[in-house]
Amino acid sequence: MNLISIVYDSSFKGQTAVLARCISEGIESVDDVESRLIHVDDVADNWEVLHSSQAIIFGSPTYIGSVSGKFKLFIEQLAGEVWLKRMWKNKIAAGFTVSAGRSGDKLNCLTQMVIFACQMAMIWVPQQVIGGNYSTAGSEEDLNRMGGYLGLMAQANIDESAESSPPESDRETARMHGRHVAQVTVQFSAGQLSVPFQEEAPFDTEGQGRPLTLAELSS
Repeated sequence: MNLISIVYDSSFKGQTAVLARCISEGIESVDDVESRLIHVDDVADNWEVLHSSQAIIFGSPTYIGSVSGKFKLFIEQLAGEVWLKRMWKNKIAAGFTVSAGRSGDKLNCLTQMVIFACQMAMIWVPQQVIGGNYSTAGSEEDLNRMGGYLGLMAQANIDESAESSPPESDRETARMHGRHVAQVTVQFSAGQLSVPFQEEAPFDTEGQGRPLTLAELSS
């Protein structure tokens, strides 16, 4: 069984959490894959889950053109042992974000996530749904209506609740993104078993718990 964790921040109206759940639904539609939703507030109790996941999907609202402060604090916890010991090397990674603006500089948010993943030697999976709403024949009901490819981009009106925003088109795009990441994870995991990297030395995470910080490792 492959495990995919979705670690995200959702601290305003809950729209990022809506997308996280939709991605989870897409993941769960693939055989031999299960998902785990982890809010950044709960990471301290779920380090072992993250270490044992074959894939980790990052999620954050785009705040002031960037990931949220809480999400960045989570990432900074990886700067010690996870980074130095390559604990997450070759895990599959992907990302998603939402903002009230049509653009909102969501691309910058996703770019930051890609850099975080690359710092950890993870393997990034892009959005596979072709952009919609490109012409007069398109509409807000099109999948990937934001036309994002680096990851899932969604938009939620600031004066609407999470019950109605983001719209169903964004939610279905999220489900398809989750399903795609799950399929890639299954394929990659099978490949690792049949053709292992000669230099691969998976980090033994049993009982690892909280990863040590850079300061702790340097003391």
